[in-house]
Amino acid sequence: MEFTRQESLDRLQETVSNGDPIIGAGAGTGISAKFAERGGVDLLIIYNSGRYRMNGRGSLAGLLPYGDANEIVVEMGHEVIPVVEDTPVLAGVNGTDPFRQMDVFIEDLKRRGFSGVQNFPTVGLIDEDSGFRQNLEETGMGYDKEIDMIQEAAEQDMLTCPYVFSEEQAREMAEAGADVIVSHMGLTTSGDIGAETALDLEAAAERVQAHHDAAKEVNDDVMVICHGGPIAWPDDAEYVLENTEGVVGFFGASSIERLPTEEAIENQAREFKEIDL
Repeated sequence: MEFTRQESLDRLQETVSNGDPIIGAGAGTGISAKFAERGGVDLLIIYNSGRYRMNGRGSLAGLLPYGDANEIVVEMGHEVIPVVEDTPVLAGVNGTDPFRQMDVFIEDLKRRGFSGVQNFPTVGLIDEDSGFRQNLEETGMGYDKEIDMIQEAAEQDMLTCPYVFSEEQAREMAEAGADVIVSHMGLTTSGDIGAETALDLEAAAERVQAHHDAAKEVNDDVMVICHGGPIAWPDDAEYVLENTEGVVGFFGASSIERLPTEEAIENQAREFKEIDL
């Protein structure tokens, strides 16, 4: 089911007005989407790292040349969208893709039943001070292309929920018309293939607040939620929401589909093995 931008916004705003957090879930498989929806999530997001993650690889595989990210999200849409009953589904779009005419691609995603977009894969995960990141920015494959993609999607009446990694990016995405700013704290920790290097929760909360404040300077209507890094479990998200002002939710990918799957399958297999003959 495709939702217009306004329909999606109305649902999200009602959630916040009712005192509930906005929860977005990454879905690398149809079963992830189906049961995340049953759990009450407000948004479902499909992107290439979901496929890699649910195949036992780290989420950063989505930034490496293992496949065409934009083609993968289209393929995943065929698997996920038909099992979703009443939740907006967003596509993770590689905005720096030089082989896509982005206005045509966004229009095609909308026709296929996607209700919105997010900027993934994103060069934002690459250290801004590194020579590699600087070279990407210098050669037409920088974060500015992701901003352009978000603006194009907003103009085509799609919900836009971009990742930001700095206050400047939060302002730029708000200026581009973003509806929900997702304050990204880096690769999610915990579990078998999670990151081991990350901010602590206190520092993450401070950074999320800074991103929130920067976005609100531009557009007071924009919503801000948090994601990633040390914010891996429900208690972590609760800590950040309790220690920030105006932040209204959490987006979990590994947190909602990978971490619980790791534990559930291992524990179920162990229980079968403990049966006595």
